[in-house]
Amino acid sequence: MTDAGARKLAEDGWTIVEDDGFLNLVGPLWHRANDTTGEYAIVAQAKHKNRRGFVQGGLLMTLADRSLGMAARAGSGSSAVVTIQMDTHFIDAAKIGEILISTPRVVRSTRTLIFLNTELTAEGRCVVMASGVFKIMKGAG
Repeated sequence: MTDAGARKLAEDGWTIVEDDGFLNLVGPLWHRANDTTGEYAIVAQAKHKNRRGFVQGGLLMTLADRSLGMAARAGSGSSAVVTIQMDTHFIDAAKIGEILISTPRVVRSTRTLIFLNTELTAEGRCVVMASGVFKIMKGAG
């Protein structure tokens, strides 16, 4: 992990989201509470680079999907949601060493579906815009 990026996130009140699944391989994923659905971040590391030396698009999509899903759970009050659809627009390249931040927002919520969008930034630049539709599941997640 890029130590400077991790130190900066920790100093700014971010905490690591514990996960022993897929995110354990690509993360760590960081979280910071805000007035709405929270913010999520990953420090771009060498393991995230594509053949051109920039951050792999799949990592950006992973951050978007996970942050939208976590915001969907928070916004719906459900312990389980599943991605129905996600649209991703790549705006700019993210560089290794940059802190990637997702700030999801609930657009609309119904009894069974929740619609969200997010902007992923790297050092203040928009690198991805994504929107997602999530199914709100019944019962425990």
